[in-house]
Amino acid sequence: MTEGTMLAPHATPTLPPARVTAVLRILVLSTFVVLLNETIMVNAIPRLMREFEVSAAAAGWLSTAFMLTMAVVIPVTGWFLQRVTTRTAFGLAMTLFLAGTALAAAAPAFPVLLAARVIQAGGTAVMMPLLMTTLMTLVPPQDRGRVMGNITLVISVAPALGPAVSGVLLQLGSWRLLFLAVLPIAGAMALFGRSRLVNIGEPQAGPIDWPSVPLAAAGFGALVYGLSELGAANAAEAPVPPAVTTLVGAVLVAVFAWRQLSLQRSSTPLLDLRTLTFRHFSVALALMCLSFMALMGAFILMPIYLQEVLGLSSLQTGLLLIPGGLTMGLLGPQVGKLYDRLGAPRLVVPGAVLTALCLGLFALTGEETSPWLVLALHVALSAGMAFVFTPVFTSGLSVLPPHLYPHGSAILGSLQQVAAAAGTALVISVMSGRAATAAADGADATGALATGIRWGFGIGAVLGGLAVLLALLVRTPPAPPQPAESETQEDDGATDGTTHGTTPDKTAQTPS
Repeated sequence: MTEGTMLAPHATPTLPPARVTAVLRILVLSTFVVLLNETIMVNAIPRLMREFEVSAAAAGWLSTAFMLTMAVVIPVTGWFLQRVTTRTAFGLAMTLFLAGTALAAAAPAFPVLLAARVIQAGGTAVMMPLLMTTLMTLVPPQDRGRVMGNITLVISVAPALGPAVSGVLLQLGSWRLLFLAVLPIAGAMALFGRSRLVNIGEPQAGPIDWPSVPLAAAGFGALVYGLSELGAANAAEAPVPPAVTTLVGAVLVAVFAWRQLSLQRSSTPLLDLRTLTFRHFSVALALMCLSFMALMGAFILMPIYLQEVLGLSSLQTGLLLIPGGLTMGLLGPQVGKLYDRLGAPRLVVPGAVLTALCLGLFALTGEETSPWLVLALHVALSAGMAFVFTPVFTSGLSVLPPHLYPHGSAILGSLQQVAAAAGTALVISVMSGRAATAAADGADATGALATGIRWGFGIGAVLGGLAVLLALLVRTPPAPPQPAESETQEDDGATDGTTHGTTPDKTAQTPS
């Protein structure tokens, strides 16, 4: 990413363009490292089951715990990022990630490895909102599509490379290589980032509503856990039925939302829900959730289909899925440039239609389907998602005033985790149910699984169809008015309890 690609020279008058580029590059590369780790363990589950003598359900907690931690921590980041400097937030995120990675590499027992994944997820949960908030603060509306496209490249490629990287490293040696290989790269990024990163804006001192913290943690945690367990094979054996856990989580999230609305009238909310009063943001949020449900459902079904139905190895599966991730990533910058020229609707509607069409075609696959056809469909699906996600994220966040950027990023991140769990639970439940029905009707194991997978992709196609309807409501919002420095200072002293976080006016005065 060159300086000219990242930001136009006039973007932030008080901060040199080269310095803006350096800040974004540091955060983007660091985010790439932590996101690569999120999917790098996909192929290691069977080996971990043998080495630690744990069941598949227990080993699956290495992914579930990561997702749960993200769901618990992200809601707090809206408050946290307004009250610490950029360097402090970055240092905390990378310290947590490095500590978790080092602990995982040396883990003598499965519980230690599980705890290490939780620590890693804590760092990742801070890094993602930090990147999005900094981008929205530094980059003016006319350049956000292009810059968001470059960020999409990194964010899309990292999870796609995870399974392939893990396949190669597992061929070379122990599963500990998955962490030992990441550790020096993450350490170098942490040191480089701390030496070059500058603070963006000034922290805004303010109280925290402590009752909201456990409400958010319990509510989002229970909701994501309940949804993720709904489709599990051993759901009937759980001490508390997943449906009950999901319902409790939904009730606690509703109580949390009610408390935030109450606090907005008299104090400072932990998560400012006034973001939802902006129609463009709410439409973008709903479309993102539906699209993410469909995408995660498809991504969870594809490895099962490729390995259990078509008979590919884990390494072959990872390599086959790489082109799709690269397609989404490489299209990101181009889609971003098109967004700056054409706006959101002309990109989002065709992208949503292509996504729904590909999911519908996946629902027609079977035991005799060529892996090359699966590869082509996956690449087309990824292209469709590229035309959805970049414009939706950009247009949704752009309508918010600057002091709501951290809260908007936190809401997007939190609901992404809920949508991922819901999409996974929905397709796995449908797949399991239809496979059991097909087996009872006399189909062999492979044929029954193929039938269940087709039904799962069919559910994804329905979600994709609903996303098309929402895409028709997407608009390119006008840029929000940027307050003058004097107005911002007056607002900072207001008595309504609203904190205004970072503003571009102040960045130049902050030393590195």
